[in-house]
Amino acid sequence: MKKAKFKVVEKFVSIEGEGIRSGFPAIFLRFAGCNLNCSYCDTRYATQNPDYEEITLDQILEYVNSIGFKRVTLTGGEPLIQPHIHDLIDSLIKEGFEVNIETNGSVDIRYVNRNAIITMDYKCPSSGMEDKMLLENIKYLGKSDVLKFVVGTNQDLERAFEIIRLFEPSCNIYFSPVHGKIEPKEIVSFILSHKLQNCRLQLQLHKIIWPDRERGV
Repeated sequence: MKKAKFKVVEKFVSIEGEGIRSGFPAIFLRFAGCNLNCSYCDTRYATQNPDYEEITLDQILEYVNSIGFKRVTLTGGEPLIQPHIHDLIDSLIKEGFEVNIETNGSVDIRYVNRNAIITMDYKCPSSGMEDKMLLENIKYLGKSDVLKFVVGTNQDLERAFEIIRLFEPSCNIYFSPVHGKIEPKEIVSFILSHKLQNCRLQLQLHKIIWPDRERGV
């Protein structure tokens, strides 16, 4: 299985721009391909005719071990549609890495190693992909995981509220604005008015620090 190859668009070291590890240094592996097509996608270079290199599991392990940081984030695209991704996750954890998986909410997470952190999106109406959401996933999110609502409209906010009220998730819950579509203060007002005391506003640090860079951050 270690000869299995993964389609990697980019690998780099930066800080976590969002989620429960926001601000921490981490190694990023961005995989090619996605099974969704969100209206606000900001990584189309990884999903539409992407340039990628095929890297074996051994080569990935050699790379991450050479860096010196112990946090790894698997992102995309959609990392969980990569063949043999569970072997990679298990191997990284076995090597002592803290693994964070950024997934889009449409792929079954039941069989993901529970020593990994799952950061899962719920695609709200403005994404155009809400009908692809696998609602069953929400009940598998634990206290170290994240349920993220990327919101661009008041309709998105109201739908997020419905989902929170329906499932009462035990994980961390974040609201993140679609850039240019909604002001963060509108999200704050919604959180306060709906008394969502266990929800947090999230701004993407990497876009604030490097506003003119699309890749490698």
